[in-house]
Parts: sequence; C-alpha cells; structure tokens
Amino acid sequence: MARQTERLSPGKVAKATGSAGKTTLLADGNGLYLRIGPGGAKSWVLRYMVGRKSHDMGLGSLALVGLREAREHALQQRRLLRLEGIDPIRKRRAARQAVMIEAASAMTFKSCAEAYIAAHKAGWKNPKHAAQWPSTLQTYVYPIFGNLPVQAVDVGLVSKAIEPIWATKPETASRVRGRIESVLDWATVRGYREGENPARWRGHLEKLLPARRKVAAVEHHAALPYPELPAFMGDLRLREGLAALALEFAILTAARTGEVLGARWSEIDLESRLWTIPGGRMKAGREHRVPLSDAALEIVTGLDRTGDLLLPGQRRGRPLSDMALLMLLRRMGRGDLTAHGFRSTFSDWCAEQTNFPSEVREMALAHTVGDKVEAAYRRGDLFEKRRQLAEAWGSYCFPYPQNCDRKTAAIA
Repeated sequence: MARQTERLSPGKVAKATGSAGKTTLLADGNGLYLRIGPGGAKSWVLRYMVGRKSHDMGLGSLALVGLREAREHALQQRRLLRLEGIDPIRKRRAARQAVMIEAASAMTFKSCAEAYIAAHKAGWKNPKHAAQWPSTLQTYVYPIFGNLPVQAVDVGLVSKAIEPIWATKPETASRVRGRIESVLDWATVRGYREGENPARWRGHLEKLLPARRKVAAVEHHAALPYPELPAFMGDLRLREGLAALALEFAILTAARTGEVLGARWSEIDLESRLWTIPGGRMKAGREHRVPLSDAALEIVTGLDRTGDLLLPGQRRGRPLSDMALLMLLRRMGRGDLTAHGFRSTFSDWCAEQTNFPSEVREMALAHTVGDKVEAAYRRGDLFEKRRQLAEAWGSYCFPYPQNCDRKTAAIA
C-alpha cells in the first residue's frame, strides 16, 4: 500500500490516482487520509487509536467534502477524542440511533393501527368484523391516545380507554383491549416500541380489572320466543321485497345472516334439495351442508337466477345488506329483535319441543361438536336426521297445507 506523508494540496488531491486493483491511502497528516478505491472512488478517512486498537472513521466522499472541510472535520474529531475522551465513531453511532428512535417515536398509535388493519384486512372473512376494527378504535381509543407516539402508550392510557366501558359494555371493551394489544404487538415487532405490552390481559390487566364474566352477563342477540314464531312468520309472508325473503330463508335454515346474504347459486343443488356453504364463508372455516325443507326450497325456486347471488343488493355484484333485515324488523314493529336471534329461537324450540338429540341441533347450527359426532356426520346419518329436523322446523313455522300459496298461507 503506497503512502505519502506530505500535506496534500487541492491540486494534488484532484490529480491523485491509485494503483490498479488496490486501495491507496494518501496521507495529509494528523491521521487524515484520502482513500482511493480500486475503482478510483475517492473518500476521506480519519485514522486514530483507542487503546491499542486502530479505527478508521469515514468523513465523506471527495465529491461532497473538499480538502479544507475534511481537515476541519478531522480536527473536531481529534479534539473530541483527546480533550473529552470520547470515541468519535461511537458518538456518531449514538447520534444516528437517537435519530432513528426519534423517527420511530413519531409513529403514532393511530398510524400503527391503520398499518395493522391494512396488513390484515384481506385475511378477515367477516366484512362486519373488518368494519368494527377502525370503528371501535375511532370511538374508544383514538380520542385518548391515537395521536401519541406508540412508544408512549402505557397501562394508564390503555386503562383510560377501556375502563369507562368495562362494566357497561364488557364485550365491546374486551374486543377493544384485544385490538390495542394486537396493534402494540405489531409495533413492537416493527421496532416502533420496546418493552412489555400494556394491553396484555393475562398476568397484567387482569390484576387491575375484574373478569368480564363478573361485571355483566354475556350479551345475547334479542330472540323471539318460539311460541310466537308462527304468527311472526305469517306476518313476514305478507311483506314484499327481497329482505323479507332473505329473513324467512335465514329463519328456515337456521343459518347465520352473513351466510344467507352471501349465498350463491353455485352452492345450491335443487335436485338434492341441498345448500353447501364453502368453508371460506363459515365461521368455523369448514364446509357446511344445509338441507332445504319444502318451505326453504319454495323461496329458492322463486328467486331470480339472472345473477350469481341468491339475494343481490341494489349495488350490482354486491349482496343484500344486513341493515335491510334490521330495517324490515323495525317496519314490522319488532325493532327489539335481530336476525341472528332467530337461531336462538330455533335452538330453544329444538330443545323443548322435539326429541332430536342435541348433537343434531348443534350441527344444524354449524356449531363445533365432538370428534365422535363429527365422524358420524361424515357417514351421513346425522345429515339425514338434520333433514328431518329441517322439515319439522318448516312445518312448525308454517302450519298450513302444502298446496296453499304464500299469501293464503300467511293469512291462514
């Protein structure tokens, strides 16, 4: 490696060349060197000793830093080392880290939450679930610490957000807490915060807040008592429109609202009187077969088959909104009910008015059941029992002659 000990001049710096394929160091004195790389790139280097170890500190490219500026910078670093005993390279690293931490601190909780939602939204099957994430955070969290750096979120702030609704809206409060925890975990993995998650429940917030089951009873969807159902169904059949047909079909099949509104013609086998819901649309992620009773089949065969959806909404290619069912119930003077609550009506009727085993009821509701029952289901015997149950349920909902048309049946 060639070295020159005389002080460099601007002219020498400009004309300096290195050896082909080697790195050349041209000394300017006091540890300052002009380094010429194998490809001819020129940069400034300050060489100094800390203890017995040599260090090379880059001072910038010759294209950006001139000779005079490089000498001044080198002098500052030597003074720092000799007068204050501070390693210049360590100080520079600490300064860069401080800038990174400051930048990370500027990442607010709201920004992290929005990034988390954007990253995970595609994997959320339930549109309502996807909508609830930003809605609940906007209502309960952002006003408290949405604009604060995510690193600043602590137990006090989390408690301030969820304590006001912990006793009055325990289900909502629990979900909000879980969403805060998920966002903070995401921020930690991304390097925007450090330390324990202040929204963690087990071994943490459980020491500060009472268990959800102790502050309020589990909230259930409003359900109609089953003795009132035949009269309700008669009233429903007098209603015009797709929303009435959708609600009637949901009641007859005991299916979840989302499963009904998202139903497609490709899932229907009219000849086998069967509706097969793919696992991607089921809460449990598993395919579910629904036997169609006479009453349910009557609805399906009367629907328009011009599109892919059984129950299309007003917007092309979009299903009917669940809000349409709620508005229908309000027009019927039953704003106290929900479409989902009719599953409870069905369950109560099964338990109190039939001799069908509980496993048949649970499988009709697409609830998770034991391994032995699942094996029986795959053999098909429970499905046939569920078909019998569906017919019995249809007859209970509409106790009228089969040949009676819909309007006459409703009046009867």
